[in-house]
Amino acid sequence: MAIHFASDLHLGAPDAGASRARERDFLKWLDAVGSQGEALHLVGDLIDFWFEWKHVVPKGAVRLLGRIGELTDAGLEVHWHLGNHDMWTRGYLADELGVQVHADPIDINFGGRRYLVGHGDGLGPGDRKYKALKRLFRNPMARWAFARLHPNAAFALGARLSRDSRASGAEAEARYDGPDGEWLHHYCRSVLDHEAYDGFIFGHRHLPLDLEVTSKDGQRHARYLNCGDWLHHRTYVTLDDRGMHLQHWR
Repeated sequence: MAIHFASDLHLGAPDAGASRARERDFLKWLDAVGSQGEALHLVGDLIDFWFEWKHVVPKGAVRLLGRIGELTDAGLEVHWHLGNHDMWTRGYLADELGVQVHADPIDINFGGRRYLVGHGDGLGPGDRKYKALKRLFRNPMARWAFARLHPNAAFALGARLSRDSRASGAEAEARYDGPDGEWLHHYCRSVLDHEAYDGFIFGHRHLPLDLEVTSKDGQRHARYLNCGDWLHHRTYVTLDDRGMHLQHWR
């Protein structure tokens, strides 16, 4: 048995045609891993912009959402980790799909090993501007005020902000400057300085990575895997009795 992890599908981007083709690929992957896995972790940003009003949710992604509901109905344990593009949920995903929703990284234990799993946004050093925005986005009063907008206007604004965010970060996402340039690697190392983990699994970076992590005193060792994305790489992570594996879906 295995646990599978995927992130950053960004349904809705950059246009309907490309999004639909990517969704079909992802559904084939879901069918494959859902039939052989013990659990599934959707590690954030599955949808390019998501916001739930009291009685309204954005249209689109119905094939993805329906397939996830089928998997949970069949007994598969599915976890949805909120990312920076799909953090604004108020119960719909859990109630309708039967998924377990996580706003912050969680511990999982598998095969006698300990892993930390989350989307990864706002972790590690730097990026103070985004960390301030994240606190604002999570503020109940800010969410209440945004929900007062008509869904047509609110979705247009949210989708534009999502597009601008992806465009501004595209160059940095494509660049790899080694472990010292990876802020999530710094975060993993800081955690390992104080607690023992066997592995870290994150998304958000849009770059598939498999890096060794060593604590400052050299006593603890782990690996950090990033799921990559489905916009460009079609990569995912599998966790089985042999450990963690970064894989490509062809």
